[in-house]
Amino acid sequence: MRLRTLPTLRTLRTLPHLPSLPRALLAGLCGLLLLPALTATTTATTATAADNGTWGVFPTPAAGAAMTDRAYFFHQGEAGGTVSDSATILNSSDQALTFQVFATDAVNTPSGGAFALLPVETKPKDVGTWIALGPAAANTVTVPPKGRADIPFTVKVPADAAPGDHVGGIVALNTAVEGVRKDGKVQVGVRRSVGARLYFRVPGPLTPGLSVEDVRVSRGAPLLPWTKPARATVSYALVNRGNVVVEPKVSVSARGLFGRRVLDRPGREAKLVLLPGQRVELTEPWADSPQLDRVSVTVAASAAAYPGLSPSSGTDFLAVPWPAAGALLVLAGAAVAARLLRRRRSAPHRTQPAPDLAPTP
Repeated sequence: MRLRTLPTLRTLRTLPHLPSLPRALLAGLCGLLLLPALTATTTATTATAADNGTWGVFPTPAAGAAMTDRAYFFHQGEAGGTVSDSATILNSSDQALTFQVFATDAVNTPSGGAFALLPVETKPKDVGTWIALGPAAANTVTVPPKGRADIPFTVKVPADAAPGDHVGGIVALNTAVEGVRKDGKVQVGVRRSVGARLYFRVPGPLTPGLSVEDVRVSRGAPLLPWTKPARATVSYALVNRGNVVVEPKVSVSARGLFGRRVLDRPGREAKLVLLPGQRVELTEPWADSPQLDRVSVTVAASAAAYPGLSPSSGTDFLAVPWPAAGALLVLAGAAVAARLLRRRRSAPHRTQPAPDLAPTP
């Protein structure tokens, strides 16, 4: 199953009562992903941002408040406790729309780390199993044109729930097939879904954890060295080994022989919210990597909300213009062979003395 990112909401409001949350979390709190998945009826489920222009899913606002007063769900509850809330499906179109509404878990996409909600075909294992939707969502929910439907729900925290952040969402899947695409030889119906994120924190010891792993470098050198730049890609994995979401910053540096700095990219936001237990693969392009050097590459990470996190990892590689080096070796071998051949040909021919056949007296 492949996951691709879609744009987040154009406008989000920063909530003043949550100052400790990372900026990226607040900046993309309603962003969801395209989640293609084949179902038994050969339909593909797609999930867009919390409002795709036709319909949207939002936390139900208080009476008189704007629909976007809360951009996402954020709750905290003790293990064994129960929290209640409501989701609103807003239909902005001129026709009635029917939805399948479900709760599920969130993940990071393995490549790129974008936020994703699991499709309806995948059973949740964490906070998605804690959420019970109201009777109105037992089957399907039909929302009239330019209308809305409120779906109450409760979050029942298990008694053995682990402390920390648990992330999921409430999703509205349009039951109508909106198009057809080919997946190999199979015709696949396309259905769209929209969801709102839900962040739930269980009180207890919070242990942020972040590691950098599997740093590697792939290179593509020109056939003739130094006629064109040698392009390289630094690949690495970020792993959240703690129990809270982390907004990582990543810096990449490299040193050549004698400590000469050949790459220096200071910490930049990775533009992702790394969920607990998730591992993501990221890449950093390097357009002008060394073409003849021994290079040590270091990838370091940090998180503004947790100053104690400063993991790093690295790798070494030998930058050699192998095509040119191979050609030189071939030419050198040919030159040595030619020289030996010339020596053999120019060496004087020695005449062996004739044997003495005279009889012995």
